[in-house]
Amino acid sequence: MLANQRVLVVDDEAPIRRYLRTALGAQGLIVFESTTGAEAIQAVLSHRPDVIILDLGLPDIDGIEVTRRLREWSQTPIIILSVREAEQDKIAALDAGADDYLTKPFSTGELLARMRVSLRKQSTSPNEPIFQSSGLTVDFSRRLVTVNHKEVQLTPTEYDLLKILVTHAGKVITHRQLLRQVWGEGYNDMHILRVNISNLRGKLEPDPSRPTYVHTEPGVGYRLKV
Repeated sequence: MLANQRVLVVDDEAPIRRYLRTALGAQGLIVFESTTGAEAIQAVLSHRPDVIILDLGLPDIDGIEVTRRLREWSQTPIIILSVREAEQDKIAALDAGADDYLTKPFSTGELLARMRVSLRKQSTSPNEPIFQSSGLTVDFSRRLVTVNHKEVQLTPTEYDLLKILVTHAGKVITHRQLLRQVWGEGYNDMHILRVNISNLRGKLEPDPSRPTYVHTEPGVGYRLKV
């Protein structure tokens, strides 16, 4: 079941990453690595892993906060792998959205078993809902976007922006929130956000100069009108 699954290992300790790369690779898994929380968020966007193995003690953002941020837009299974054994840490991680918690030192067999359980839950969970509003349809389970029944081809970044706006439809999403959730913590390039929003409107809107769906809230951010 694990062969060819994509796993993201997030840990700042090189020996742990090396061990997991070898152990998981031997099971046919495709392994990606990150050493910080910001890298991890970007890697989830770039590599689309099937499961995430996440350490809590990262040098920039605590793993619990990374989990919380990922859960704002991703349902990828997250297995915490940490030296922290305190019950409050486990509760905080699970409350933030982690699927499982394993303490170091750990058994590779147990980790693989927990990965299989998380992946089974993911594969048997119901499809994400279909969003529909004024001719715009977003089928999350198929990553399919249509406008007036015509399929729209979006880049991964454009789709990520649209998904965040749809998930919070009717609410204002700030520039900072969009930059953080799509490009990662500390990314502040407003120009690239505006360019991608403009491109998204060009594909969705009948008249991009008078948006029907993606509205600008001057000086604040954007809102998907419903």
